[in-house]
Amino acid sequence: PLPSFRAALSLLVSGVAGSAAPVMLTVAGSDSGGGAGIQADLKACEALGVFGTTALVALTAQNTLGVHAVHPVPAAFVRAQIDAVLGDMGAHAVKTGMLPSEEAIATVAEALDEHAVAIRVIDPVIVAASGDVLAGPAAVAALKRLLLPTATVLTPNMPEAGALLGVAAPTSVEEMRAAAAALLDLGPQAVLLKGGRLPAPEAEAAEGGAAEAAEGRAAVGMVDVYADAEHGVVELRYRRGGTKKTHGAGWT
Repeated sequence: PLPSFRAALSLLVSGVAGSAAPVMLTVAGSDSGGGAGIQADLKACEALGVFGTTALVALTAQNTLGVHAVHPVPAAFVRAQIDAVLGDMGAHAVKTGMLPSEEAIATVAEALDEHAVAIRVIDPVIVAASGDVLAGPAAVAALKRLLLPTATVLTPNMPEAGALLGVAAPTSVEEMRAAAAALLDLGPQAVLLKGGRLPAPEAEAAEGGAAEAAEGRAAVGMVDVYADAEHGVVELRYRRGGTKKTHGAGWT
């Protein structure tokens, strides 16, 4: 049986006896601009004291302006990379990112099952921050069928939440709450719905925002929504950073 989300986090942080650091395998695309994809995953791993390993599923010609070209990696070579890493170093957790085709998703799902990977962070990279669509309807259907039911935690952005549910993307905190609960019904143990695209009036209505503004501080301005069976639906509120340099913000 898959561990609970809380147990998964505990295991990932503590590692195993004899390990210098916990190991995470990221199965995702490469971002030539360095802000997203495996490049961002490896930076996040380094910052958290985790040893990051990789299996490339696609190469992208990408920068802060958008995704200009995508070159998928053959499925057999994707599988070879996963087998090479998990067959030697293993992994305390696996995170998936851009999986551009039904074949790639089926290959990754089969490999994770055969290697008995228990902790799975599924980031359904369907729509990039630039708005570029990175996975078509067949890939979305395969993702829902093969990976979502095995996810320890699912981490969509707002357009991706809409795509997975077959509805318009949420545009309010209440719609995010409903979407997170509906995504939980698709099988993941937990959902973290990222609210970076929440319209400013909705985001600034976050609890405590008005009080902060009255004191001359920045309003909270950021709301993510977390859901699991134990805690229900929980709003996570933060102060929004004052920058337009958000390429890859969903990864890091």
